[in-house]
Amino acid sequence: MINLSTAGTRMPMQAPEERTKNLNEVAEGFTEEMAVREALRCLQCREHPCMTEGCPVSNHIPDFIRKITEGEYEEAYQILMETTVLPAVCGRVCPKYLQCEGNCVRGEKGRPVAIGALERFVADLHRRRVLAGELQEPVSMEKDPTGKKVAVIGSGPAGLACAKDLASAGYQVTIFDRAEVPGGVLAYGIPSFRLPDEVLSFEIEGLAAAGVQFEAGKELGKDITLDSLLGELGFSAVFLGNGTGSPMGLGIPGTELSGVISAADFLDRLNTAGGDEKKLAEVLPGAKTIAIIGGGNVAMDACRSAVRIPGVEKVSVIYRRSVLEMPADPAELAEATEEGVEFVYLTAPLKVQGEGGRVTGLLCQKMELSEPDASGRRKPVPVEGSDHVIPVDVVIEAIGSRSENHILDGVDVNERGLVVVDPQTLATGREGVFAGGDTVTGPKTVIAAMGAGRKAARAIDHYLKKKGINGAYE
Repeated sequence: MINLSTAGTRMPMQAPEERTKNLNEVAEGFTEEMAVREALRCLQCREHPCMTEGCPVSNHIPDFIRKITEGEYEEAYQILMETTVLPAVCGRVCPKYLQCEGNCVRGEKGRPVAIGALERFVADLHRRRVLAGELQEPVSMEKDPTGKKVAVIGSGPAGLACAKDLASAGYQVTIFDRAEVPGGVLAYGIPSFRLPDEVLSFEIEGLAAAGVQFEAGKELGKDITLDSLLGELGFSAVFLGNGTGSPMGLGIPGTELSGVISAADFLDRLNTAGGDEKKLAEVLPGAKTIAIIGGGNVAMDACRSAVRIPGVEKVSVIYRRSVLEMPADPAELAEATEEGVEFVYLTAPLKVQGEGGRVTGLLCQKMELSEPDASGRRKPVPVEGSDHVIPVDVVIEAIGSRSENHILDGVDVNERGLVVVDPQTLATGREGVFAGGDTVTGPKTVIAAMGAGRKAARAIDHYLKKKGINGAYE
């Protein structure tokens, strides 16, 4: 007999030798039997730290899991939808090891309950039943319409979560985004083998069907302004969820060479190409040896995408610290290793070398870590005389992104270009304008951005009802 308290249920996955040949989803999802079996491991503990400490949107985790054990899958889905707008997305891309599962009591002795996989199971089953005509999505989520309009800038996680909660409170919500396809980083920055297009599209379409309007191709500062939104367009409040969409460069010589590309641009090209092998080969024409600079989850998406491009022979990740300091999700790191990605630790790039205007190599130097500073962080220090060249023909920069908030009239930004807000209300210094997610904090997780969007929705509701905010909003 299997000990449910420690073993856990493993998610079925494509074999490494197969999945590198396609862009199909790597994790194949739980069957009903697997889901019930895993749900039975939940202790239904009284404190439920998975929810109170681990989930930025406060999903009712024990409640939805209990419904799975009872076979009430649609009820489980509806419980999730009380607090989230993207259960199928979050069940796939959230860093669960840091959040819900990282706080699961089961994890103290063995594997935590696979909360993300269970969330995905419930949401995927709901989607299949809707598409099969067995269920019907709600026509509108509005309750007692207020007659007031709220504009949301950005259709990423923060904007979608904010829009959902405001629509549920009776506001007419319009999401403006400069891109043609909604979803923000979810649509353009996460490869389909982690988040299939149809999964994201379904959840966004559900929001549109429930009354939220989408205006694509509308860029703040160009097509619309805060003045026009709060003026002639008649919006009573604005939420800024425009993220950090401008990639940061390496800042070393040679990055102007052909063959140097940001991870954001690379992943955008990849998602645009879809599964068409000819188009995939054109994403990085002639690429055979690729180096990704960085150690976060974007670097993992980039390197795992690179090994799937026809003609590519070697993919390396260059990171200036050790694996112990690497911020990437350990599961993503393990899967990348299985797929043949090489990891080069304690190495920093100095210069991109080239010939005839194209990349030919990466001049690097070895690093060693200093003693921990006051924050416990170990600083990488160059090793004298360790310079060496790594032959590559493509360099992908995956070292972070920044905001473009200089375009926001009347809204204060800090030295990093991030919007300054009241930490309790997420209100900016401009009347009626709120902000949350990456545009305030810098790049963080999908679920953290959604939590900020929900918090802002509550503050906007309070503001519009009270005609202003006096003191902190709880």
